[in-house]
Amino acid sequence: MAQQSEVKDILVERTQTGVKIEKRILKVLKGMAEYHDISLGDLLEGIVLHAFDGKTPFGEESLAKIRQLKEVYGLNLDASHSHHLREKN
Repeated sequence: MAQQSEVKDILVERTQTGVKIEKRILKVLKGMAEYHDISLGDLLEGIVLHAFDGKTPFGEESLAKIRQLKEVYGLNLDASHSHHLREKN
């Protein structure tokens, strides 16, 4: 994830969700969470907050790790596939 600035901890209320996600994408996300030694939820919150600000959530080192994980898990999808994924029957 991109370098964090000095911000005090903020208490929030979290909720459990039952979101469905493409299997290989989830594997890469879990790998990235493990790589950064954070929970999957923390990783997703960070990605979303960066996206909401129009910023990239990952630096070059993390992007290189993502490329490795995509290769390991056979993830051949990219942003051009967004909103075109359909679930198998």
